[in-house]
Amino acid sequence: MRRIIHATLTAALLAAAAAPMPVAAGPFAPVIYINNNAVTQYELDQRVRFMQLLHAPDANPQAALKALVEDRLKLQAARQMGIAVSDKGLEAGLSEFAGRANMNVEQFTAALAREGVERQAYRDFVKAGVAWREVVRQRIVPTVTVSDREIEQALKRDIAQPITTAVLLSELVIPAPPGQEQAALARGRQIAESATSEAAFAAAARRWSAVPTAPRGGRLDWTPLANLAPGLRSIVLQLQPNSVSQPLSVPGAVVLFYLRDIRGKLRAGAQDQTVEYVTLSVPSAADGARALARADSCDQLYVEANRYGGNPIQRQTSPLSAVPLDVAQRLAPLDENEGAVLDYGNGARVLMLCRRTPALIDQPAPPYATLPGLPQPARRAAPGAPAGEGGTTPKAAEAPSAANAASDAAAAAGIASPDEPPLRGRDQVRSAIFNRKISAAADAYLAELRADAVIRKP
Repeated sequence: MRRIIHATLTAALLAAAAAPMPVAAGPFAPVIYINNNAVTQYELDQRVRFMQLLHAPDANPQAALKALVEDRLKLQAARQMGIAVSDKGLEAGLSEFAGRANMNVEQFTAALAREGVERQAYRDFVKAGVAWREVVRQRIVPTVTVSDREIEQALKRDIAQPITTAVLLSELVIPAPPGQEQAALARGRQIAESATSEAAFAAAARRWSAVPTAPRGGRLDWTPLANLAPGLRSIVLQLQPNSVSQPLSVPGAVVLFYLRDIRGKLRAGAQDQTVEYVTLSVPSAADGARALARADSCDQLYVEANRYGGNPIQRQTSPLSAVPLDVAQRLAPLDENEGAVLDYGNGARVLMLCRRTPALIDQPAPPYATLPGLPQPARRAAPGAPAGEGGTTPKAAEAPSAANAASDAAAAAGIASPDEPPLRGRDQVRSAIFNRKISAAADAYLAELRADAVIRKP
């Protein structure tokens, strides 16, 4: 019996020695692989904490893991293109990012360290951004163009969009005491997704809001836009009526707004037009009808003019208010390159609209109103204000902000009244469209990289 017991124990010990020891899931254990490149639990924890310190809207493990996966894909794409982030380039990126917090790199790194974020997590985050910026510059930027027509369409939308003067809001304030911030933020996101009508938002406000407006569904009275804090004003201006904002984290609470309605006014001169049109003198209305049947554009009408002697065709560009009333009446219903015949019984005229443009687009503006970076004119001192040495205004008055300079220039040029925001210039519009196209193309390329990657969990 002893031999049997001894043999059994020996076999058990040998089997235990041969079996692999279980490995504890430590901080450096991989949580996901992207094309065999691992992301560790430590990296994930660091990124979550980093996002929390930056007050990112989705500072949770799911969003952090998605960001880390995308960072790996960006770096892999850069390597495939032969792009390497130099030490100088990385330091410039680190300095740029720290500068957004009005710190240098060492100050920013020390501030992160005090909150539990290592320097390497900061460097990895910035390195991926610097590499991706170069990928986009080399791969995407050369493929993006912006046409004059796109710019003009955007300017027309700017002019047609009423200037908001007052808003009708509903508010919902979810308490977020210490330790419950993420739960409050999650509830705010759920409300933002599900409250697709004013009634739904009001029901959520009555249930979850902790401010006196809760019993009436969070409804506020009409509020002048100028009375809103600048940060809230920018949020509200991005909303369309009957839509809800994304949850906004503030100390001790999560806040949402529902825009019920807006009041506004048209920009001064928004309804004024400049028209470009062609008139062709012909012997009869029948000749005019035949000319219009053959010509599908103002340029083609010049070909028709060759059928007649002399100089029967004229092309004019004029404010609509300066166009003769009979011509303006016929131009009113026409689209571009559409025509009409004016028959006066003794000969006729073919009229064709070439282009209809808001007058504000053709309004000349001083260069400093549309080209940021050029020297700005000094603002005049207010009556009675003290003057500096040599009779000049104080230093603060000699360096007006770009926003003030643009507003003054626009008002002086007649583009806007003093209390209206200035119109964007063509260069500003071109830049905005260009950046939007680049961003969309970069997002599409990143989605393509993700679709082609082998992403797996351990």
